[in-house]
Amino acid sequence: MADLRIEPPRAATREHVREHHGDRVVDPYEWLRDGDDPEVLAHLEAENAYADARTAHLQPLRDSIFGEIKSRVLETDLSVPVRSGPWWYYSRTVEGQQYAIQARVPVLDPAVRPVVTPDEVPPGEQVLVDGNDEAGDSEFFSIGALAVSADHDRLALATDTTGDERFDLVVRDLTTGETLDEALTGIGYGVEFSRDGGTIFYTRLDDAWRPHQLWRHVVGADPEGDVLVHEEADERFWMGIGVSRDERWLVLALGSKTTSEVHLLDSRTPEAAFRVVAPRRDGVEYDVEPAADHLLIVHNTDNPDSDLAWAPLDATSHDQWRPLLAAGEGERFIGVDAFDGVAVLALRRGGITALSLLTADPTSTSGYAAPVPVEFEEPIYSVGLGDNPEPGQTALQVVYESFVTPRTVLELDLTTGERTVLKQQPVLGDVDLADYVQHREWATAADGTQVPISLVHRRDLRPDGTHPGLLTAYGAYEHSSDPYFSVARLSLLDRGVVHATAHVRGGGEMGRHWYDEGKLLAKPRTFSDTVACADRLVELGWVAPDRLGLEGGSAGGLLVGAVLNLAPDRFRVAHGAVPFVDALTTILRPDLPLTVGEWEEWGNPLEDPEVYAVMKAYTPYENVAAQAYPAILATTSLNDTRVYFTEAAKWVARLRETVTNDEATRPILLRTEMAAGHGGRSGRYAAWEQVAWEWAFVLDQLGATSRLPRVHEDERAGGAAEEPVRD
Repeated sequence: MADLRIEPPRAATREHVREHHGDRVVDPYEWLRDGDDPEVLAHLEAENAYADARTAHLQPLRDSIFGEIKSRVLETDLSVPVRSGPWWYYSRTVEGQQYAIQARVPVLDPAVRPVVTPDEVPPGEQVLVDGNDEAGDSEFFSIGALAVSADHDRLALATDTTGDERFDLVVRDLTTGETLDEALTGIGYGVEFSRDGGTIFYTRLDDAWRPHQLWRHVVGADPEGDVLVHEEADERFWMGIGVSRDERWLVLALGSKTTSEVHLLDSRTPEAAFRVVAPRRDGVEYDVEPAADHLLIVHNTDNPDSDLAWAPLDATSHDQWRPLLAAGEGERFIGVDAFDGVAVLALRRGGITALSLLTADPTSTSGYAAPVPVEFEEPIYSVGLGDNPEPGQTALQVVYESFVTPRTVLELDLTTGERTVLKQQPVLGDVDLADYVQHREWATAADGTQVPISLVHRRDLRPDGTHPGLLTAYGAYEHSSDPYFSVARLSLLDRGVVHATAHVRGGGEMGRHWYDEGKLLAKPRTFSDTVACADRLVELGWVAPDRLGLEGGSAGGLLVGAVLNLAPDRFRVAHGAVPFVDALTTILRPDLPLTVGEWEEWGNPLEDPEVYAVMKAYTPYENVAAQAYPAILATTSLNDTRVYFTEAAKWVARLRETVTNDEATRPILLRTEMAAGHGGRSGRYAAWEQVAWEWAFVLDQLGATSRLPRVHEDERAGGAAEEPVRD
């Protein structure tokens, strides 16, 4: 049993006043912003101690979930080797080790992929990066860049050991093992070599954690001599550096939430100036893919769901773009990859990810034949290109998965169309994937819009109105919550949980309009859509009305908080992960990380009173009401620079002060990872432990702590229900 004698921490109140547009707001918990303040740290530690005490009785359940995950994962495993130049590259994991090992073996025959087995180190293997050695004793470790020079002789590795997403760079000679350079520290994501490997390009972050400068550095030289190549003055714009598949072009991509601009530089002449492909035009987004003697461009100039164009290799204006393919009804073009004999278009069709092949055709004006879709049989799935570094490949790696199909790497022969399974994610233990089914339902939003919901659950469940359920949603940044296979999720399903994903507006599942209808002043639709999806699950009988949970992270954590204020009676428990719940305070402060660039997503409440009023009406922290709420778990990380720990800490303090919950049955908990960033703990075992901790709390509140009996053979042969229809 939980220890109910321990009292929850109560944060001190200190007057802090915010005034905008004639509105005066007293914020008593703003003092929780300083992560270096001993009083703040003491409060977070007290919250952790309280969370541990209130959930101590769940340790056996946590151990069971962790054990189930671990038993189902092939701990010593490896990826499909990919040929690049004279080497086959792959990664592998070793039982008992937290991080992956990046390695390579020489190419003996380009047509024969080496036989690499999980339990044996292949002959001639060269380890490029052993994440376990790199991490050392650090509690956190992540890789921000891993680049190999075009001649395959040099490695650039950028790592972060705090979670704050500023990286230290090391350059090594892969022939001798010598460290050539380790002078660059605190840089941003992404590093690329010049063609000769003697120069690297990297980004620097401003005080708001925005990549705003591109620098050129000679390997081994004093960074004091580095050259500033580009500085982005517009605070809405971020930058990234990449390289084309043929390694001829360095690609500098600049973009806000609504506008983009791409520059190219011949990697053989690193000291020359980048050339803009087309100067930015407000509201126009475009991506550029160098394709031998021309450029392929996905852009939204005339169509919000984008079109595909081609342009001369030396293009400097959008006037040189020529139409190649227009998005059809219900399609949204996402991007394009070019190879010598084919272009692969990534798109969304009917809310599902898709690929189409455009074979090279020198007789056509555009140089390409009509697109041919790559089709799959499952009704819900995700598909995309895998790792395909060589322009001349005649077969491509395609990655496919669904809620019930593990991640599968296919080889697609471009000549015959034949597909070969190169690898499917192993699922070990007492698991029969035929025991689970997925399907799609539809909810009717307040304005009549049909909102898709993806469900996955045990095959033997029937919609009888008794089951526990967990609804997840995100709904921001045009990010789509696409289907993916999860070994960890099986621990929920085996306890009878119906897992549902609400594809609400603000995401990108149904095209650009789906995003536009859930952002800026229309943002409240994201939250009302989620409530409609929750109601639909109950109406259809898939979930009991008193056994539904809600989960979301980051901007999805804002959704969790806003939905709980809107309809707290719909849910028994909620988990907000790194939740963006003090949104108005953050978006009012351009000095904070990410804020200015976010104004195109949420609006600018500093300048626009209407935006201020709309945000104030939905921001979770400011709208907590004196009524009963579900049990709530807020999880955050001390070193998160995207969503400060402050937001979760303030939210929990306000909830404790305001809501009428019986703390004995519906506790409100805050758990802070003291050595992690936005993605939580690093290392696979640590991540499994974190998931087990969080889901044990959710399952306990849903009354779903025991595993169900195995699915009967008759049930497995039959099916869950008739094919659901949209109504």
